Amino acid sequence: MKFISLPVKSGGLQQYIWGRIERAGLTRLKCDPARMELIAGFFETYLKLNRREEEQLYQELGRIDQKEAELIVQITTSWHEKGKIEGKIEGKIEGKIEKAQEAICKFMVRRFNADAGEVMERIQRVASLEILDGIMEEVFAADTLEEAQSIIRRAVGKSLQ
Repeated sequence: MKFISLPVKSGGLQQYIWGRIERAGLTRLKCDPARMELIAGFFETYLKLNRREEEQLYQELGRIDQKEAELIVQITTSWHEKGKIEGKIEGKIEGKIEKAQEAICKFMVRRFNADAGEVMERIQRVASLEILDGIMEEVFAADTLEEAQSIIRRAVGKSLQ
């Protein structure tokens, strides 16, 4: 059984770890999926490959046993899928935050004739959907521009803590 000759990273710990992986053979660890994901997460976080190293890895994948190559591709595919899912979730949350910020700004302009740029500058400092929801509830009940601005100032201060 042949093992992949991965690019050696510079630095003592990285070089040691890559050497151990080369000697052991990542695919021969025979770990359950949870342990394999833990190991993969470690490498993805601390031992990132640059473009040249990725190309070398894929070239080496072409030279090894088909089953081993499929296992490695399966591991990397699960990383990519997990990253896609996390990215979609983050994107949805960011979209909701932006919509809440826009709604508060539009309301302030429409109801109190507030300066849109000033309101948006302040409200964009709040990145918590929970705090933005609270601002909306309070601002919608405000009777004056000063009261609404005070609500926003308090919430911005709260979010920065």
